[in-house]
Amino acid sequence: MKKIIIFLLVVLTLGFDTQKEEAFSGGEYLKFRVHYGIINGGYATLEVKDEVLSGEPVYHVIGKGYSIGMTKFFFNVEDVYESYIDKDTRNPYRYVRKINEGGYIKNQEGFFNQKTNKVLVKDYKHKTEKTFDFTKNTQDILSSFYYLRNYPNINKMKAGDSIVINMFFDNETTKFKLKLVGREDIKTKFGIVSSMVFRPLVQSGRIFKEEESLTIWISDDYNKIPLRIKATLLVGSLKADLEEYKGLNNPFKLKAK
Repeated sequence: MKKIIIFLLVVLTLGFDTQKEEAFSGGEYLKFRVHYGIINGGYATLEVKDEVLSGEPVYHVIGKGYSIGMTKFFFNVEDVYESYIDKDTRNPYRYVRKINEGGYIKNQEGFFNQKTNKVLVKDYKHKTEKTFDFTKNTQDILSSFYYLRNYPNINKMKAGDSIVINMFFDNETTKFKLKLVGREDIKTKFGIVSSMVFRPLVQSGRIFKEEESLTIWISDDYNKIPLRIKATLLVGSLKADLEEYKGLNNPFKLKAK
């Protein structure tokens, strides 16, 4: 009887530890305020739903971005990104990319075959279908974020360490590199939060001023949610701050209110 009780305690403890280390689950919702200095430019949301796709349990992640007020008048943005992610492997099965940014329109859907390592891309705007090869554990643009939140030993990273993953974007697989700059306590609308500061390497010249023009502050807890995003653009800078959250899988830790 004693051995059975000890065994049950071990199983329960392991179960809670595993749950703790899961950065997200179905029901999570994040909302960000996008602003240019004191001007509100719009909002962005990220939502995770539990669904079934072709008989497989998946996370259906939906990301939306939209402009408001005068920004909408001068440069209207209506973006929708979706990804269907396998709950075990964290690899994507399907993605949706519908964007309208000042008249620049994309309407695509991608279908990943994880057995053959091929992705079928349907472009509804141009009425084309093309198939591309991809390497193992390749992510789409939205699934990359959720894959990285559960990246092994991310809590043990030190300043200067980097993570490199494969990302399928614009019909090709590229290396996406994320470098840890350091750790910082930042002030949010919810209070002071400990954060890990990352800098992704982005393509310079088109939108961003330099390769390291984008900085992301991630909560230094089990959730790994974005707290702040700052981008130095060719013209001015943009900032996004966490405005609202609900359905987090773990407690949101504040150092002070």
